Amino acid sequence: MRLDRLKQITALAGSLLALSATSSTAFATTGAAQLAVPTGYQLVWGDEFDKDGLPDAAKWAYDTGRNKQGWHNNELQYYSGPRARNAKVQRGRLIITARREALRQQPDWGGQTYTSTRLITKDKQDWTYGFFEVRVKLPCGKGTWPAIWMLNTPGDWPAGGELDIMEHVGREPGRVFSTVHTAAGHAGNGSGGSVQLSDACSAFHNYQMHWTADRVRFGVNGIVHFEYKKPGDDRARWPFDAPQFLILNIAVGGDLGGAVDDRAFPVTMEIEHVRVYQAKK
Repeated sequence: MRLDRLKQITALAGSLLALSATSSTAFATTGAAQLAVPTGYQLVWGDEFDKDGLPDAAKWAYDTGRNKQGWHNNELQYYSGPRARNAKVQRGRLIITARREALRQQPDWGGQTYTSTRLITKDKQDWTYGFFEVRVKLPCGKGTWPAIWMLNTPGDWPAGGELDIMEHVGREPGRVFSTVHTAAGHAGNGSGGSVQLSDACSAFHNYQMHWTADRVRFGVNGIVHFEYKKPGDDRARWPFDAPQFLILNIAVGGDLGGAVDDRAFPVTMEIEHVRVYQAKK
């Protein structure tokens, strides 16, 4: 969708977020901080997935760089390039599918027995600060590990920081979580929070992040569940003044995904929209 057409959505953003906040959840909202597109922000980038076929190559690239040697965190998947069996747009949704299969014919195959897709905006679009929203229905099944997240554009992890807007593991189907990783605290020592969401795998929800110069707030359906405040000028604790790019993927197994139940496959993550807003200049 062209940006000028996407901007038409901005006027409706407040009402859409208000409606989404009524979606059924298992957590109390009384007294909780609210999260919505701030006044004075405008839509600067997005994908409404309104053209069937492969994901829009002008917006998304495929991260396949570690297929041969294996992915981080002892993950078990092979990330494919353009391949409709793993990522396609259909009827207004991006559908990412993880499958139990081995692509032995691929020259970068590393012995994996699962396929999936990792879509990134690197080298196409990145942002410093903004309000981010991704509307998603998650997969379930033990061993699944879907995520919506961001990495520092130069790729100097953990020094450049990581912002996990949403992660979910199939062994805990009713829980979603958000995490901030920095040089001072990463992997199992990252800072984060979680929320119970009983229908994460059966209904669409808006996963949101508001990133400013002094804090990052994470929420679901307009309700904040974690906030990370800038602790000072120490880059080891706050590297978040530089561009980051967006990632959508389903990992399989690994240190966080855990043991895999093959009976669950194939599994899909369905995305209805991705929207990025920033303050008007």
